[in-house]
Amino acid sequence: MKLIEIKTSKGSMIARLYDETPIHRDNFLKLAEEGYYNGTLFHRVIHAFMIQGGDPNTKNAATMGMAGTGGPGYTLEAEIKPQFFHKKGALAAARQGDAVNPQKRSSGSQFYIVQGNSYPQDQLNAFEKRMQMGKAGFSWTDEQKETYANLGGTPHLDSEYTVFGEVIKGLDVIDAIAMVPTRPGDRPAEDISIEVNIIDTDGAEYGL
Repeated sequence: MKLIEIKTSKGSMIARLYDETPIHRDNFLKLAEEGYYNGTLFHRVIHAFMIQGGDPNTKNAATMGMAGTGGPGYTLEAEIKPQFFHKKGALAAARQGDAVNPQKRSSGSQFYIVQGNSYPQDQLNAFEKRMQMGKAGFSWTDEQKETYANLGGTPHLDSEYTVFGEVIKGLDVIDAIAMVPTRPGDRPAEDISIEVNIIDTDGAEYGL
């Protein structure tokens, strides 16, 4: 198990990286060890949806107009697994759209953390039926539906993006960042800095 700390100017989050998504886990750890994320910003923030970061272009605030286009020069093979879904706190890889990226390959560095909304069961059931029309065999477990109903998330993103971790401490920090006023293009009106550190722990203190 690997844990990371995402320190921001709005507080710190502790996240667990899934061993079942080793490509994304190892890539994120490699970049963190190199200090790749340190000094970057959350460049795209949409309240009740998600907060996005990991673009090296944002290390220089003057290049914020280019935010969303930067990366390490490679993409990652998708590791989309049904047990990892877009509940609040989910850590997932950003990517280009299907029109230019039908394999759903992930950005080499850009990620987002879900805030989302809560959904009543009848709305989730309707979502599920619509998604099944384009994705044969798609379904949520009762536990996943209960999580979306109580904790919240962004269910319409499931099976489309690789979820490779989750925030286990600091969900309130996601809310604080998501509340920041934004400029056109969903850029925060104030800089929200990022520093990523790898935590050397067996996870016992976090109940893992």
